[in-house]
Amino acid sequence: RDCLLFAYWKVTFKMVRMSVLADCLKTITNAEKRGKRQVLIRPSSKVVVKFLQQMQQHGYIGEFEIIDDHRAGKIVIELTGRLNKCGIVSPRFDVTQDEIEKWIVNLLPSRQFGHIVLTTSMGIMTHEEARRKKTGGKILGFFY
Repeated sequence: RDCLLFAYWKVTFKMVRMSVLADCLKTITNAEKRGKRQVLIRPSSKVVVKFLQQMQQHGYIGEFEIIDDHRAGKIVIELTGRLNKCGIVSPRFDVTQDEIEKWIVNLLPSRQFGHIVLTTSMGIMTHEEARRKKTGGKILGFFY
């Protein structure tokens, strides 16, 4: 009778993916720490692709290829060895144009390098671009 109860509990527990973006960035950081040249990300999403495009524009990662497997999709990323850390900010706090500076001080190691990624009404962009366009939004994450 006890064995039957134990087997029932063993079957019911299952891990749930909370944030696709968080898993993606953690996988990239871990692969970078291990010195890997490539990393496979799954599943893919539009937000992940836009975040990776921002990282690529600033030279933190190399080329990446989106593989459509008729399911959730996969992404293969070429790593350059330039990335120190990347992560998300959860929950996605609202940030006005004036508050961006406070978040830069809290999240980035220096004003000279690193980027905070925001989602705005004009699309997903870094904090520098948001300042130029004089807009605020919600914080997605950071990389440096």
